[in-house]
Amino acid sequence: MKNNRKNNILTVMKKELRRFFGDRRMVATIILPGLLIYLVYSLMGNAFSDTVGGEGEGEAVYRVQAVHMSETVHAMVERSDAPMEFYACPDCDGLHDTESMAESLQSGAIDLFVAFPENFDALVAAYDPASGQPAPEVQIYYDSTSQRSTAAYTMMTAVLDGFESTMTNRFDINRTADVTYDLASEEDITGMVFSMLMPMLLVMLTFSGCMAVAPESIAGEKERGTIATLLVTPLRRSELAIGKIAAISIISLLSGTCSFLGVLLSLPKLMGGEEMGMVDASIYGITDYLWILGVILSTVLLFVSLISVLSALSKSVKEAASLVTPIMLLVMLVGVSGMFGSGTVEPVMHLIPVYNSVQCISGIFSMSYEPVSVIITMVTNVALAGVMVAVLTKVFNSEKIMLNK
Repeated sequence: MKNNRKNNILTVMKKELRRFFGDRRMVATIILPGLLIYLVYSLMGNAFSDTVGGEGEGEAVYRVQAVHMSETVHAMVERSDAPMEFYACPDCDGLHDTESMAESLQSGAIDLFVAFPENFDALVAAYDPASGQPAPEVQIYYDSTSQRSTAAYTMMTAVLDGFESTMTNRFDINRTADVTYDLASEEDITGMVFSMLMPMLLVMLTFSGCMAVAPESIAGEKERGTIATLLVTPLRRSELAIGKIAAISIISLLSGTCSFLGVLLSLPKLMGGEEMGMVDASIYGITDYLWILGVILSTVLLFVSLISVLSALSKSVKEAASLVTPIMLLVMLVGVSGMFGSGTVEPVMHLIPVYNSVQCISGIFSMSYEPVSVIITMVTNVALAGVMVAVLTKVFNSEKIMLNK
């Protein structure tokens, strides 16, 4: 009896998998999302790096053309390790040619143009704010449409603000250049970035994969009338429900895995890559990825079983999509909650579906998770999926619903 039941389930699974993988267009729905995500994110990251970093060789060095360069400011720039290279402009005395400066900035010959008054250091030292006379003026010309020029402008104004503060303040802030004041490690930065972005992306991509497959498998067969053939075969409705959900889960998991790999491989490039030193996915071990895989798999089972029930209650794929849409919006909202949490919530909160998955993924990527919480999440999702299987079995037993009477 058990062997027959097992064979019936395998038969349904084989039928669903054969139907899916026999259609090239449906197979493409698994591969294309992850491929497109990887290509788009990688191109965006490379374009950003090329724009900010010039030719991409080493650290970005900003070319600054200066008139009457202040020795004090020049020394401050060198102490701050700001990547600026200064060029003198001996023929720029008096009025500056705005058109030629604009041409040089737009062509990329220079990134910034700075004009100091002659004998700037002496003027600043002799200036009395109580005299009512205008203070010495530093003119900075830049191109706001260029990211390099804007970055150089921001860096230069920060140096000048620091120089100005030394004239009035009685203490310095982070003056010693060889001391690291930011105690956040590379692992902390990577964990913050991944824990903010990945939960939302993974949950949304997983749900999208389930939504693309499940309605077609059940509501689509109802709409075409082919579900009646399955209902008259000598197999239990529970076997039909389990077989459907198992097959759809495999397909959805493949789609979610491809999307996950696309995001994971492209995110370091999107955030600036190794050259910018912002994120490094190598800090995660095989155990971390196995935990994530377990959470995703249990979440897929929950999503597939829920969408399958809604699809079975629908008369067409269009109606099923309309029923699933509010659930999708809710999943999106819950997914965003991962951006405001660290995954370290009370264990009882891991009994809340979807929210528990988001918090677990956030906790794993931020390296602040408890294995017990992850296990509670997976058990909860699988248990709820089992409840949905029981509900789907009941729906399959209703000829009025399944035959659209």
